[in-house]
Amino acid sequence: MNNLQKNYRNVFRETGIAEADIQRKLQKTWDTFFYGGEDERVYYPVGDDMAYICDTGNDDARTEGMSYGMMICVQLDKKEEFDRLWKWAKTFMWMGDGCAPQDCPQGRAWQENEGYFAWSCATDGTKNAYGPAPDGEEYFAMALFFASHRWGDGEGIYEYSREARDILRACLHKGQNGRVGKPMWNHENHQILFVPGIDFTDPSYHLPHFYELFALWADEEDRAFWKAAAQASREYLAAACHPVTGFSPEYAEFDGRPLCRELPWTKERHDWFFSDSYRTVANIGLDYEWFGKDAGQRVATDRIQQYLIEDERNGSYHIYETDGRIAAERPLHPVAIPATVAQASLAADNDTTREWVERFWKMELRTGKRRYYDNCLYFFAVLV
Repeated sequence: MNNLQKNYRNVFRETGIAEADIQRKLQKTWDTFFYGGEDERVYYPVGDDMAYICDTGNDDARTEGMSYGMMICVQLDKKEEFDRLWKWAKTFMWMGDGCAPQDCPQGRAWQENEGYFAWSCATDGTKNAYGPAPDGEEYFAMALFFASHRWGDGEGIYEYSREARDILRACLHKGQNGRVGKPMWNHENHQILFVPGIDFTDPSYHLPHFYELFALWADEEDRAFWKAAAQASREYLAAACHPVTGFSPEYAEFDGRPLCRELPWTKERHDWFFSDSYRTVANIGLDYEWFGKDAGQRVATDRIQQYLIEDERNGSYHIYETDGRIAAERPLHPVAIPATVAQASLAADNDTTREWVERFWKMELRTGKRRYYDNCLYFFAVLV
C-alpha cells in the first residue's frame, strides 16, 4: 500500500476507548490550547489576520511553537488559524532578501541568515535574535506542504508549496552559488545541524519521516539528498539513544555521543536527558508509523518505556543522565515526558506499552506559566 494513503493506527481505540470519547478529548485539547483561559491558552490573535503561539515560560514567540501550531492546525483542518500563524511568522520572523548591507537590521547577521526565520521574537514582533533554529524551518516546510495538499495553493505567501520549497532550498544551499550564509544540513553526513554551520546536532531535530516526504515534494535536484537524509537520521537515532535507557542527549556529536564540550554562548550542559531530548522517541514512533522502516532506532521506544514505567507509576520524574542516573530533581517539563513516551507506543511493543497509552489518556494539559512546551508535545501525542 502507498504510505501516503495507508490507514493509520488509532492507539486510543486499540485500548478500548470509544470513538466519541476520543473526539471529545481532541476537541477539548484544541479548545484549551487555542482558546482556553489565560492560564491555559498559548494562541494569541493579532489584528484581523495574524496570531502567534507564545512560549509562556519565556514570554516570546519561537519558530518551534509557531511551526508546531501550524502543524496542529493543518492536521485538524483549521485554515484560519494556520494562515494567521503563518502570516505572523512571515511578517516578523522571516529575514527576507533584497537587503543592502548598510540597510540590513543587524547588518551581516541578517545577510548571513537571509531566507531563514529568527528563532525568537518578542510578542510585539520585535526580533530577539537574528539566527535561526533548524527545527523551526523543517516544521514550517512540512506544515506548508501539508497545507498545499489539504487546501491547495493560494497567492503570495499562501502559495504554500512554493514557500515550503523556498525554505528547504535555503536550508540546503546557503553558501552556494554566491549565496551568503551557511546551510542547516551537513552535506557530507546528511545530518541536520543544531544551528547553521555548526559541527554538532540535536537528536530531537532528526525527522526522517519528514525527509521521506521532502524527497517527494522538494526541488527535484534535492530529492536524492532528502532520501539519503532519512536513512542517515534513522541510523543516527539508533546511535544517539542509550542502549539501556533509550534516552538521547539534548545535543550530540555526529556519531551520537552526548555533546560534552563547553559552548561559547552558554555555560549550561546539554549532554543529559532533558527538555529537547524528550521529543526524540516521539519522533521515532511517528516515523515508524508513517513508513515502517527500522535502522535500529525502533528499540529505543521499548527501552524508554520499560525504564521509566516505575517513575510514571510513582509520579516522580527527574532530570536524568543518558545512562539513567538521576542528575537533578524536578524536571522543567513533567507533562512532556509521559506524553512523548506514550507517543513512542507507535513503535514500541512491550508489556508496558498499553499502560503508557492508558495513563496518557487520563492526563490533563498543564496549566500555568510553564505550560507551552509541555502542551505542544501533549497535543502532538493526542493527534498521533
